[in-house]
Amino acid sequence: MKSILLLGAGRSASSLIKYLLDYAPAEGWHITIGDIMVAHLQPLVAPLSFAKAILFDVHNEAQRAAEVSQADLVISLLPAVFHIEVARECLKQGKDLITASYVTPAFLALHQEAQQKNLTILMECGLDPGIDHMSAMAVIRRIRQAGGQLTSFKSYTGGLVAPEYDTNPWRYKFTWNPRNVVLAGQGTARYIRNGEYKYIPYQQLFRRTDELYVEGYGPFEGYANRDSLSYREPYGLLNIPTMLRGTLRRQGYCEAWDVFVQLGLTDDSYTLEDSEMMTYSSFVAAFLPPATTETQSIAGRLSLYLGIPQDGEVMQKLAWLDLFSEKSVALAGATPAQVLEKILKEKWTLAPGDKDMIVMQHLFAYELAGETREVTSTLVAMGDDEVHTAMAKTVGLPVAILAKLLLQGKITQRGVVIPIYPELYEPVLKELKEYGIDFIEKETVKTE
Repeated sequence: MKSILLLGAGRSASSLIKYLLDYAPAEGWHITIGDIMVAHLQPLVAPLSFAKAILFDVHNEAQRAAEVSQADLVISLLPAVFHIEVARECLKQGKDLITASYVTPAFLALHQEAQQKNLTILMECGLDPGIDHMSAMAVIRRIRQAGGQLTSFKSYTGGLVAPEYDTNPWRYKFTWNPRNVVLAGQGTARYIRNGEYKYIPYQQLFRRTDELYVEGYGPFEGYANRDSLSYREPYGLLNIPTMLRGTLRRQGYCEAWDVFVQLGLTDDSYTLEDSEMMTYSSFVAAFLPPATTETQSIAGRLSLYLGIPQDGEVMQKLAWLDLFSEKSVALAGATPAQVLEKILKEKWTLAPGDKDMIVMQHLFAYELAGETREVTSTLVAMGDDEVHTAMAKTVGLPVAILAKLLLQGKITQRGVVIPIYPELYEPVLKELKEYGIDFIEKETVKTE
């Protein structure tokens, strides 16, 4: 019997947990699920002899060491900042590890030792990063095998709300960690377009968007991710003239979100004085210049300060969030980002019965036999409900499938690995189709 230790049972783990429990009897697995809250898991695992849920504190070194020692494979869906301590424990005890999070310099420092110990630390194998790598590499490999020369690769992913539940003016609801949404895009975005390196500072990020179209779902807009350049080498695209990875939103979202950026409401670097005494309107007012008249409203001051039409769609979106109301913030010692997160959670949380939607689109251009060809590869995945979301499926299922392959001895890559190799992505993409996670491709020959 093989033992799997899953750390983290939050909103992205539901499909992963279901998959592991479904396959455990046939594969001979014992599943231990550890999290800071496990009451919601007890009805699921109580009838099962091969599974248990435990209270787990990642900061408890003794518990961390004890639980890892009993596992053949560790899967971490903890917040990304905690992965490295789990990884070091796995390395110390000779255990393989899978996470959905980005490879960081701290993880790269473990690569050689993991290789020497014949261990696999498999990362970036959720949705984005994850399915994006796998699906892109499948197309890139096919183009190369046909003799094509890639000239452009753009990739966009968005966690959105399904059209029939798209019921607010922002056309957005939280399908993953709200804090990550609030802090998204901070830093400088880097990419390359037509052979020129481009840099977008955070203050300009939501003003420089690309328009995209998904057949059957309409127009979208995309903004650049922080780092598109580091993937040129692993993708084998060091000399490609254009490469951009970005995030998808419905049209109009970025213009309205830019208001928060320009005001400084997404700043998480300091705490507000007396934040517990603030109202929503006084929170906004704290970031505005003084009123020019006693009768000037907060909305009017904001409109004037940022040059936003007071009767326009952006102001309507802001008003719908109750930003200009006298609702109490009621958060002590909060950062601006934390206050904004609280405000948004009141309005953007999935309601019972709501379904989310994942949209991913790759845009390739390549030259072959004197022709310029374009390939559009699009994934649209729908959630089942507010628990088994499209986000949970697209993050959890590839992790689960790779865990199965690793325990079956079908993965030979060692060290710190991302799923850019055919032995990793081909079986995952094939099995994901059984869950309705499939790409539709359209290829055209570009004419002058």
